Amino acid sequence: MRHAFEAGTIVAIVAGVVGYFVVLRRSSFAAHALSHIGFAGAAGAVLLNLNPLLGLLVFTTGGGIAMAGLGKKAASRDVQIGTVLAFLLGLGVLFISLYKGYATEAYSLLFGEILGISGGDVLITLIVGVIILAATTLLYKPLLFASLDEDVAEAKGLPTGLLGALFMVLVAVTTSIAVQVIGVLLIFALLVTPPAIAERISRRPAQGIAWSIAIALTTTWFGLFISYYLPYPVSFFITSAVFLIYLVTRAVQGLRKRSLPVQE
Repeated sequence: MRHAFEAGTIVAIVAGVVGYFVVLRRSSFAAHALSHIGFAGAAGAVLLNLNPLLGLLVFTTGGGIAMAGLGKKAASRDVQIGTVLAFLLGLGVLFISLYKGYATEAYSLLFGEILGISGGDVLITLIVGVIILAATTLLYKPLLFASLDEDVAEAKGLPTGLLGALFMVLVAVTTSIAVQVIGVLLIFALLVTPPAIAERISRRPAQGIAWSIAIALTTTWFGLFISYYLPYPVSFFITSAVFLIYLVTRAVQGLRKRSLPVQE
C-alpha cells in the first residue's frame, strides 16, 4: 500500500501536467489510442519473454511518433491515429494468438496493478516522472503557444511539427507509467478527465495545471484509501471519483449560467 501511494502520487502529478496539454490540444483520442497500442506492445514483450512494460513503452513511443509524422495538425489527426491504432492492435492480436501460455502480466495492464508495485517499480516511476516533468518545463512556452493556436505559432516560425512529435513522445511515456495505476482501458480517468475539469474552472494555464494535478492527486489517494477497506479494484474507485467531480462541475456551471441575469 505504501508503494501504491508513492507510485500513484508520481503518476497523478505527471498525468495532471501532461494531460492538461492533451486536453488543450484536443488530443484525447491520441492518448486513448496510445494506451491501446501499448497493450499490443506488452503482448509482444510477453511473446519474447521480456518485461511487458518495456514492450508497452516501445510501442507507445513508436506509435506516438508515427501519429505525429502522419498528421501535421494536432486537431486533424483522427484518420492517421485510427490507421496506426488499427495496424498495431492487429499486431497485438497476432502476438496474443502466437503466445501458447496465459499472458497474465499483459492482461494485468488492462485494468492496472497498483497494489502489486514493488519498490523498484516506484523508483523507475520516479525517475521517468522527473524526466517527463523536466522535458515539459523546457517545452512549456512553445508548446503552450502551439497548443492555443497552431497556425499562428507556425507563422511565427515555431517548429510545430517537431513540437507535436516531442509532445506525443511525452504522452506515450506518461501512458506507459500510468497504466500500472489505472490500466490501459481506464487511462482517461487520470490523463483526460482531471484536465478537462481544470479547463472548465480555471482561466489561466498555470492555474489549470495546478487544478489538474490537485484533482488527479485527490482522486488517486481517495481510490487507494477506500480500496484498503473494500475488496474492489482501485481503478474503479479512481474512475468513479473523478467522473463524479466532472458531473458536479458541469452541473454547478450549468446552474450558474441559468442564474445569470439576461441582458437586453
